[in-house]
Amino acid sequence: MELAAENYLVIAMFVSFIALLFTGFPVAWVLAGVGIVFGGVGWWTDDMGWTATGLDYNTLGLLVGRIFGIMDNWVLIALPMFIFMGLMLEKSGVAERMMHSMQKLFGSVRGGLAITVALIGIILAASTGIIGASVVLLGLMSLPVMLNQNYDKSLALGTVAASGCLGILIPPSIMLVIMGDQLAVPILDLFMAAVFPGLILGALYIVYILVYCKIFPEKAPLAADHGEIELKDILKALIDIIPPAGLILLVLGSIFMGIATVTEASGVGALGATLIAIIFRRFGWKVLKDVVINTMNTAAYIFAIFVGATIFALILRECGGDELIETALTGLGFGPYGLIIFVLVMVFFLGFFLDWIEISLIILPLLAPVISGLDLQINNFGAVDFPNLTWFALLVAVTLQTSFLTPPVGFALFYLKGVSPPSVNLIDIYRGVIPFIVLQLIALVLVFLFPELTTWLPAIAYGNK
Repeated sequence: MELAAENYLVIAMFVSFIALLFTGFPVAWVLAGVGIVFGGVGWWTDDMGWTATGLDYNTLGLLVGRIFGIMDNWVLIALPMFIFMGLMLEKSGVAERMMHSMQKLFGSVRGGLAITVALIGIILAASTGIIGASVVLLGLMSLPVMLNQNYDKSLALGTVAASGCLGILIPPSIMLVIMGDQLAVPILDLFMAAVFPGLILGALYIVYILVYCKIFPEKAPLAADHGEIELKDILKALIDIIPPAGLILLVLGSIFMGIATVTEASGVGALGATLIAIIFRRFGWKVLKDVVINTMNTAAYIFAIFVGATIFALILRECGGDELIETALTGLGFGPYGLIIFVLVMVFFLGFFLDWIEISLIILPLLAPVISGLDLQINNFGAVDFPNLTWFALLVAVTLQTSFLTPPVGFALFYLKGVSPPSVNLIDIYRGVIPFIVLQLIALVLVFLFPELTTWLPAIAYGNK
């Protein structure tokens, strides 16, 4: 394939971006800086007659308009609201109450404590969606108990790290909000499409724990004080589950039933989490201040990358990046499904070095035209408007789930190390997460082989099946 002169600018932009990531500069600054520098370079090379990018003063005006468009995007208001909801729910003490009551229920089951962690991870995922908060919370609550009960260190660490990461996939997920915005796919479709893949992944965790502890019972000893389960234990567990379950029903139920938009439901969720904290007497001005500041910091980090990625992507497209990538991918000769596999492998390895936010904001918009044009023949049950992109988004989401557990930038690994006892080394965490990475890849294969897992529920919701 013969490259045009401006294509070399595209390649140079990617190389510069990857190289500058290793300097330690914030990603948002790197994205914006590389975009602005190469915008100037493209303008100059056009003026010299060496390239034909078309970069000029109009590009600068278009760039300003795109940045203001981010701040004017009604859908993106859901991001800080969902972040606030997750952080406030963490402060409410709901997870601690569930941990104590569910631990009693599964105390007589081999590996019961690990199963409890996985179940709470699923519930937290559907009511918070904040990875850092979930991993830290589960680590602080369960890791000392598991290690004191002489659980295998790798099993305990792997369970906590993997269960805390479910929130990035199970709705309401901030990653799905960003993916929907970047792919121009209704976020409601992505939320419903993610329900089965998320639950399947959580179920795989629980089945693995049960089988592992059956084969190696010495890895998960029973608690010394375990006894018969009484009716009061079941009732207490149900009562403790009601607040987060009610919040899940309030948020996701209102979205799925068409009562509220994603943005409106995020506001309701933030209010609901605050009310739960008040009911459990965990609310105060200090708590509110901490939650607001952490929400601001997290949202600012995400929106800064949004701005940087917008600058980078616009200059990249003006230089012909879309056409170059589309030509390169379609020229591989892999066929539609082979091309999907190639992209997923690429995303998997990018996840070793890049955060999911950069991948979602840079890679997905460039791939969207290619994927939407493939003849994949996915059964949309006559209801899902963008079956190719909906299925592809969930495949990427499951793939990016692994990025939280894979070194060197697996954030869950470092969150967990920060709250682990001194006896826990980073290598112990690496060993512990390997089986769960394999389980995530199994879930990815299932979603790949059965695309209907992502399109059936939206179709049922729309009533067109």
